[in-house]
Amino acid sequence: MKSLTRMMAAFVIIALLIIPQTGCASNSQSPVSDQNFFFDTICQISIYDMKDMSEEAAGEVIGQVFEKCRMYESLLSKTAEGSDVWNINHAGGKPVTCDDITIHVIKRGLDFCEMTDGRFDITVGKVTDLYDFHDENAVPPTGEELKEALKYVDYHQVKVEGNTVTMGTDQGEIDLGAIAKGYIADRIADQLREAGVTSAIINLGGNVECVGSKGDYDFKIGIEKPYSNQAEIVGATALSDGTVVTSGTYERFFEYDGVKYHHIIDTKTGLPVKTDVVGVSIKSGAGQSETCDGLSTTCLILGKEEAMKLVESMDGVEALFILEGDKIETTDGFG
Repeated sequence: MKSLTRMMAAFVIIALLIIPQTGCASNSQSPVSDQNFFFDTICQISIYDMKDMSEEAAGEVIGQVFEKCRMYESLLSKTAEGSDVWNINHAGGKPVTCDDITIHVIKRGLDFCEMTDGRFDITVGKVTDLYDFHDENAVPPTGEELKEALKYVDYHQVKVEGNTVTMGTDQGEIDLGAIAKGYIADRIADQLREAGVTSAIINLGGNVECVGSKGDYDFKIGIEKPYSNQAEIVGATALSDGTVVTSGTYERFFEYDGVKYHHIIDTKTGLPVKTDVVGVSIKSGAGQSETCDGLSTTCLILGKEEAMKLVESMDGVEALFILEGDKIETTDGFG
C-alpha cells in the first residue's frame, strides 16, 4: 500500500541520517540494533555505546525495551481491545479505572486541548474512525457521517478523577495518537539510561530521541522532503541528548476525486485541516519528546504564523516549518 511505502521511505531517511557529524565514534563497535512494529509504525532502537556491555547484553536490553513497548500499546492504543483507551471508548459513558501511565498521557493531551481552545482535541476519535489512511482506495466520509461524529468531539467531556476516567457522552472516543509516541520515546530513553546505555537512538517513526551522542560528535537527523517516496531530505540537524519530532500532512493521506485527504483533522468540520504548513519538525532537549509530539500536531493545525509565535514563546523548543513550494522557515535556534 502507498501508506506503508511512505512509512518505509521516512524510516530509511532517519536511519541513513543518524550519523556522526565527522570522524568516527570513540567506540569502534558497530551499533546493536533491532526493530519491531508498535503504535502503527516501525520502531527501531540502536545502541552505540554499550560501555562494558556485551553485544548479547545490549540485545537483551533492546528486547526489554520492546516488552515495555507492548505494555504501553496495551494501555494507550485506541484499537487494541482491552487497552485502557479501548475500555474508555467502549464504556458507554461509565467510569473506567486506568493505569497511572494512561492518566498522565490523557492529562498531557488535555493540556494541548486547552492551549489550542479545542483545535487539538483528544476526543476526535469518533471522526478519525471514519477515515482509512491505510487504504489508497479509501472514500472520504459523507457530510452526514461527519455531522453525527462531531457531536461527540469535545475535550471538556473528559473527566479525570484520580485513576478514573469518565466520558461525558456515551459515544465519545479518545485518541492519543498525537501525543502517546512522544511519551513512550521519553520513557524508552529513561529505560536505556537506567540500563547503563550512554549512546543510542530511539526511532518511533517520526519521533526520534537521542541518548547522548555518538562518540565525540553529535548525531545528524534528516528532515524528510514532503511527498518524497525517494527518501529525499531538505536538510539535517545536529542532535545530542535531545529529541526531534516531525509531523506532516504528507505522512498519512489518500486521494479521492482529485482531492488529498490527510490525517490532521479540523475538529470543527471533521475534514482535514486547512493549513499552510506541510511539515513541521520540533526540536528540544532530553525528556521532551512528549511535548514535541503534541506541539508538532498543534503547529500543523495552527498554521505557520500562530505556530511560530507559540514556539518562540516556549523555552528550550525550536521548530522548522516546511511550507507549500518546499519553502523552509525556522526559529532562530533550530540549527
